[in-house]
Amino acid sequence: MALSLRFFSLVIPYVGTIPGQLEPGTLIVIRGHVPCDSDRFQVDLQCGSSVKPRADVAFHFNPRFKWSDCIVCNTLKNEKWGWEEITYDTPFKKEKSFEIVIMVLKDKFQVAVNGKHILLYAHRITPGKIDTLGIYGKVNVHSIGYSFSSDFRSTQASTLELTEISKENTLPFTARLNSSMGPGRTVVIKGEVNKTAKGFNVDLVSGKSKDIALHLNPRLNIKAFVRNSFLHESWGEEERNITCFPFSPGMYFEMIIYCDVREFKVAVNGVHSLEYKHRFKELSNIDTLEIDGDIHLLEVRSW
Repeated sequence: MALSLRFFSLVIPYVGTIPGQLEPGTLIVIRGHVPCDSDRFQVDLQCGSSVKPRADVAFHFNPRFKWSDCIVCNTLKNEKWGWEEITYDTPFKKEKSFEIVIMVLKDKFQVAVNGKHILLYAHRITPGKIDTLGIYGKVNVHSIGYSFSSDFRSTQASTLELTEISKENTLPFTARLNSSMGPGRTVVIKGEVNKTAKGFNVDLVSGKSKDIALHLNPRLNIKAFVRNSFLHESWGEEERNITCFPFSPGMYFEMIIYCDVREFKVAVNGVHSLEYKHRFKELSNIDTLEIDGDIHLLEVRSW
């Protein structure tokens, strides 16, 4: 998804108008660097820019380094802070660059840093009231980018080969691909992981033989992204190696499965996760998608 607007080499503190409506699907991307003497910085999604009285802050995202590294999130309403939500598993390091991606969802914000999911923050003020971005503290910001949900819709509509399979969200889900698998084919699955999720699975199946060419099985209870194939009525050897487990309870995800000549390539929320070499060689016989487990399925597409 292309970023529609960028500002470069910002002077901090920065306060600027957000050039569009924050609707579900909107992304805010902030790239920068943490200086060696930083004790804290903050990114605030504000309802205006008033100083006295101070504007409401719908989402206060505040990495801190002074005592113990953490991220504090909160909301300022009528000049009073609410309860703090603290994340201690922080990716920010002094003298290191970062990319913060804030995604606006229907009922919460979802934040990833350097391609890794970090936290969720439920809306306490409706995003429709947010019109200002503020960045404060000891931080260097190189660029800010926005991608609004309207941009996403127009991009989808202009992709002529895109064929929707289904928007039914009941599980287990089974559907025939609009065209059999082969090099260049892509499947996209959008969903939300249940808050108490243990795991789920996505399978690409040969409807004729019932062989499972690709079995993707994220297991949240042990943070393992298992891959395998079920051929000739038996499972093969599991593959588990992965740099970073991309799923967390409650998070929204977009999984992209791309079929290459030699392997499947899988990305989650725009970040490449893994490759899986083809064990089932008759790619044109792969014609069915099956999904089950602890997720709320939002949409499935294939092209």
